[in-house]
Amino acid sequence: MSLKEMSQDELELLSYADLTEMILLENKHAMNTPSIFRQICDLLGLTDEDYTNKIGDFYTSLTTDKRFLLLEGAEWDLKDRHVIDIVVEDDDEEDDEEIEEKMDEEVSLEDEEVEENYDDEDTLDDDTDDLDDLVVMSDDEIEGE
Repeated sequence: MSLKEMSQDELELLSYADLTEMILLENKHAMNTPSIFRQICDLLGLTDEDYTNKIGDFYTSLTTDKRFLLLEGAEWDLKDRHVIDIVVEDDDEEDDEEIEEKMDEEVSLEDEEVEENYDDEDTLDDDTDDLDDLVVMSDDEIEGE
């Protein structure tokens, strides 16, 4: 059923997004926000003041509704009419190589720091000094206490 064949009561039951979908289907081409909302206002008998007060909310409803797609030139169309191409750029490979090089540099720096710690004889002596105070006790000695 076309919009012109619908009664005023039937039109008022539809959301702005539903009306937009029907308008775009009937017109068979993309339209800008003011043109679509002007048609909706004319269909519903809304005043110019209503148009001015509600066009922002109307735009927001279109941006959040997954049925619509905003095209270049600020025109709306039905998403079903368009194919979305995903383009992957080759520059990513260079970025990956740079990241790997940086990670290798960081790992080699960490390795050098670890080697420095173990090469320092003071560090080794400090570790063994802590172990000198330890005593091994048998189970009988532990139970006797």
